[in-house]
Amino acid sequence: MSTWPSVDQALADMMAAVFAGHREKLAGATVVERGSDLWHQLAELGLLRLTGATGHGGSGAGWYEAAELMTAAVRSGIRIPLAEHDVLACWLLEAGGLAADRAPRTVCLVDGHGVATHVPWASTAERVVLVWRAGGQYRVTDVAAELLTITPGTNLIGEPRDTVAAELSGLRGTAIGPDLVSQLRLKSGLVRAIQVCAALDEILRLCIQHVTSRNQFGRPLSKFQGVAHLVSDVAAEAALARAATEAALTAGVTGKWSSPHLEFLVAAARSCAGHAASVVVRNAHQVHGAIGTTREHRLHEFTRAALAWRSEFGSMHYWDDVVADAAMHASAGGLWSLVTE
Repeated sequence: MSTWPSVDQALADMMAAVFAGHREKLAGATVVERGSDLWHQLAELGLLRLTGATGHGGSGAGWYEAAELMTAAVRSGIRIPLAEHDVLACWLLEAGGLAADRAPRTVCLVDGHGVATHVPWASTAERVVLVWRAGGQYRVTDVAAELLTITPGTNLIGEPRDTVAAELSGLRGTAIGPDLVSQLRLKSGLVRAIQVCAALDEILRLCIQHVTSRNQFGRPLSKFQGVAHLVSDVAAEAALARAATEAALTAGVTGKWSSPHLEFLVAAARSCAGHAASVVVRNAHQVHGAIGTTREHRLHEFTRAALAWRSEFGSMHYWDDVVADAAMHASAGGLWSLVTE
């Protein structure tokens, strides 16, 4: 599979090797990573705070490298809060002028009662970056997990998705602008689009591997026209999702996350990835037949992941509505520039 734009191939290979080696050490099982071994290894390699400024203990890399790291984890079936820690929680702390160490973190925006639901990895994090609105402005602070009330939950693939409750009256936070909160929303949405794309690419790889290696009536499955059509649709949908996600990622990076069209592009990426998942999952299981439903086969690692991730940090319906609203409110002749710029 191709790397994300501008990522050095040697770096991409190293990332893939780290996760593949960890999976092999765990006897090939998909794992929701709760231990410290991999976390410590990633920290030693400079991958844990990949996008952090070098002056704050980070590696000074960018979002393309972060996307490649997320992709490598997905391909190996390793579930770990890389994005939540690096490009979301620690980024927000750094943007707010606060320090962050290597302790596992996640981030959430709580409501007026101090509650947030479906927070990724809160029950396994050591610290939680809280964002809330008080006195007409947003505030952020870094809180030890044991000081919060965390009710565990999981998503479709067993990753922690928890309810977090905080006593806001006892919190003193740093004021941040609404632009950072908006960036947090868009970056969170883009993280899940990147992960869905990685899952779709792996599903395509498994489909190609299956239809070229399995024979029926004396010839490979790939030689049957109906099967070939199913796989070609998987390839087309995965490519569309990745193209839309790369466009949003490029706009975010080049525009320093302040491009006027960024919300539309992220929404389009999420919409394309979400709808692509429906086609890809359906076709992939048709191609694999009964073997694709077994626990031993890896297909379910990626099909269930794609379906779970497409509904997080905003549902498909939410992102579809953002795309539709942007198109409807584009000025005369503005729709074309919205799509092409």
